[in-house]
Amino acid sequence: MASDSESNMDREMILADFQACTGIDDIAEAITLLELNNWDLVAAINGVIPQENGILQSNFSSVASQANIYGPHSQAAPAAPPAASAASSSSSSAFCPALPSRHIVERQPRMLNFRVEYRQRTVEVVIEEGSAVGEIKQILQTELQVPVSKMQLKGWKSGDVSDSIVLQSLHLPKNNSLYVLTPDITPTASTSQNSVLQESLNQNFLLVISHHEAQRDYNLNFPGSRTIQEVKRNVSDLTNIPVRHQQWEGWPASASDSMTLAASGISYPCHHLGVCRRSSPANTQEPTEEVNNTEVNVLVQCADVHMISDSEGDDFEDASEFGVDESEMFGMGTSTGCRKAPLMPENTENEVDALLHFTAEFTTRYGECHPVFFIGTLEAASQEAFYGKARDRKLLAIYLHNDESVLGNVFCSQMMCADSIVSYLSQNFITWAWDVTKEANKARLLTMCTRHFGSVVAQTIRTYKTDQFPLLLIVMGKRTSNEVLNVIQGNTTVDELMMRLMGAMEIFTAQQQEDIKDEDEREAREMVKREQDEAYQLSLEADRKKREAQEREQAEQLRLQQIQKEADDEKEAIRLSLEHALPPEPAEEGGEPISKLRIRTPSGEFLVRRFLGSTKLQVLFDFVASKGYPCDDFKLLTTFPRRNITQLDPASSLLEAKLFPQETLFLEAKE
Repeated sequence: MASDSESNMDREMILADFQACTGIDDIAEAITLLELNNWDLVAAINGVIPQENGILQSNFSSVASQANIYGPHSQAAPAAPPAASAASSSSSSAFCPALPSRHIVERQPRMLNFRVEYRQRTVEVVIEEGSAVGEIKQILQTELQVPVSKMQLKGWKSGDVSDSIVLQSLHLPKNNSLYVLTPDITPTASTSQNSVLQESLNQNFLLVISHHEAQRDYNLNFPGSRTIQEVKRNVSDLTNIPVRHQQWEGWPASASDSMTLAASGISYPCHHLGVCRRSSPANTQEPTEEVNNTEVNVLVQCADVHMISDSEGDDFEDASEFGVDESEMFGMGTSTGCRKAPLMPENTENEVDALLHFTAEFTTRYGECHPVFFIGTLEAASQEAFYGKARDRKLLAIYLHNDESVLGNVFCSQMMCADSIVSYLSQNFITWAWDVTKEANKARLLTMCTRHFGSVVAQTIRTYKTDQFPLLLIVMGKRTSNEVLNVIQGNTTVDELMMRLMGAMEIFTAQQQEDIKDEDEREAREMVKREQDEAYQLSLEADRKKREAQEREQAEQLRLQQIQKEADDEKEAIRLSLEHALPPEPAEEGGEPISKLRIRTPSGEFLVRRFLGSTKLQVLFDFVASKGYPCDDFKLLTTFPRRNITQLDPASSLLEAKLFPQETLFLEAKE
């Protein structure tokens, strides 16, 4: 464990010295260059900063030998070329052959520069990499007069961080841009411009970036808080042009790499930029190298023809007899100048972005004529291929690429990009691709395969060696589980590849016909059941409406009966009150004149009663109403001559109405 710790510490020291010597701030790029040279510091520096009079020696067997090689009085120490001086001018400890060896062996504290924006102010903070985030806030508290407790430090690439985090653990570049938010402190009127800037930091800028060499445009969205340096790093991942080799057009003259997009002065919401690779002496090839490259290209073509014509699947002839290394012949040289950009970035978090990068790089290498790779997760590709309608289902072709295999270029250029293969795959397959060159990407693929196809498939992929790649897995979806029909290795021909694809299609078509038949029968059963359910629902609806109509009718009858009952009760109450209010019937023999009235009802009955001659007609009307014949509904008529008594003045007496001494009247209902 102690040796591992010391090894990690040595690598950290080598990484720091390499960045200081070369001026490369991108840690990932610096680590990649060191790994290509097996962490040999001088070899890595020579690969980035070539010398005019030879290369630097890498044997650091002792401090004394280092002093002899790099000492200030050494006559053999070559001078750094202008390009190397320019590349290292940004660092105070940049590499120089005349420096003492202690500048390489002894690690100096790495200083980080922070440009912090707060409202209308900008504060420059220089601090050691071993410091904590809270120490930056302490410095800002002194400069900005803002309490640390009310200060929020934003703009970290990894998201919000706590004050106790050590800067070294964040793997930050030398120059950084941050901004301070104080939501608990109300800004004054003088900070209106800063409010606009703060709003811009939260807006998204669309950068339309034209890559001149590739002749294509990238539409990229970035928040206003993103720095120009961060944008350039993202573009480096897309274009494979390192930041230090990028040549831009379109940035405002006052913009610097440490500025945020919101403060740089670019157009909102869309800004157009252009990028290309800057020509440098490091990219210049020696004439002998050009001749060697020509020979290599000829040998690659010969190897391609050999692979196509060898229908028996024999191994390649040994390229060493031509004086060329196999890895160089197939474009797999380890030198930085000849190394291809990877088809897929390592440790990518987003599978969609990884596959977009894969498709773009595959097109750059092998041209536009290639299978349409599905852009999405393996689960989404499986859903697209297996879980639609039976007639629309397809086979899933999983293409696994490995740049370290000598078969990769031939298989891609001569088979995967053949018109017949491209057409057949596009019509009958969903093609999904993955690059297993990096161990992290291979491990991620095995995890995905285990989850979707089971451990057997993952174990099968694990058993294949590097020189057996690329692989083309043909997967068919079944009712209970997915089945791998075939695994096609890279050492095949176009005809054999087509035959194996067609064989897989025959198996799939037979299964598909059974699935279509089952699906049609199931849909027919579901149709009958659906029609029965609809008829049943219609019957229930009709019964419900009928029942509701009956209930409404009954309710209406009850309502009318209730109204009628209330009306009858009211009439009965009026009748009774009138009956009690009538004066008593006078005797036949009395001092006053008596009028005897005989009234025939509509039913033929007669009402007979005596009244005083001075009695008002209203009393007669009340008497008739008390018997159930109110004047509002009935007319009281004389027989001859016919007169309507109810039209006379109710206040007149019977004598005045000539109803004396006796009279026969009859009741008639009003129309």
